[in-house]
Amino acid sequence: MTTCKQTTSIVKELITRTITGAVFLVLIAGSIFWSPYAFFAIAGVFSMIGLYEFFRLFYPNHTIAQHLTFYFSGLTIYLITGLVGIGVFDVRMMIFVLILFYLIAMLELFRKDSSWDKIGVYFSGFIYVAVTFGLLNALYYMGNQSGETFFPGVLLGIFLLTWSNDVFAYLTGSAIGKTKLFERHSPKKTWEGCLGGLLFAMVMAWILAQYFTQLSETQWVITAAIVVVFGTLGDLVESLLKRNKQVKDSGSIFPGHGGVLDRFDAVLFATPFVFLYLSFFVR
Repeated sequence: MTTCKQTTSIVKELITRTITGAVFLVLIAGSIFWSPYAFFAIAGVFSMIGLYEFFRLFYPNHTIAQHLTFYFSGLTIYLITGLVGIGVFDVRMMIFVLILFYLIAMLELFRKDSSWDKIGVYFSGFIYVAVTFGLLNALYYMGNQSGETFFPGVLLGIFLLTWSNDVFAYLTGSAIGKTKLFERHSPKKTWEGCLGGLLFAMVMAWILAQYFTQLSETQWVITAAIVVVFGTLGDLVESLLKRNKQVKDSGSIFPGHGGVLDRFDAVLFATPFVFLYLSFFVR
């Protein structure tokens, strides 16, 4: 009876996750293919929700009005990073992101409840959420060896590789997972699940190589390996954060998945490493 209940629970959770994932896929893929500006807008919304979730982990009772500096600065950082990524701003504009970090530290001097811990939370949120969401926009032009000005393949590929890894790691781990990967941070993750996710991410990489030929099969496979390794580490890092703050999910905007940080943790963590690989070894 226990086994039947567990199976039913797994099936229900899988159905919920699948429906949510399908809607999410349509939203993300649609915005990517529509135009860089459409994705820029969607990613901006998710970035602000992610910043809210992140700050709430440290200050559960805060209101947006009380911390307008945090949200305004986070939005500004996303806008600058994202617009540099899609070529609207020159890369030299990134100096204003650095200056903004210093301005925030200086403003804290004039608060009655000034705290370096709060500055640390601000900076962590900006780097972990705002900068990385902004960097996603730059992937439109990664691997663009054919002279095209608009190449959505890599950006879409990052999401498809991440989802393939997540879904099949979950299915494989649920079915045959026994050997714990990192039990103290994520008790449900297993080596068997990770290997299953890696295998199907490689299959997805091969499929992507057939349709988006700007990257070779080898380059897609390497990209998939980067996404799986650093995406899994990103999931573990966010698990560390949530366990430290004693919460199950960062939010509840995505049924079956949790919040924006829960849904994007792997993508956000893998993106800088994919960007690094494509910038130095592909372009």
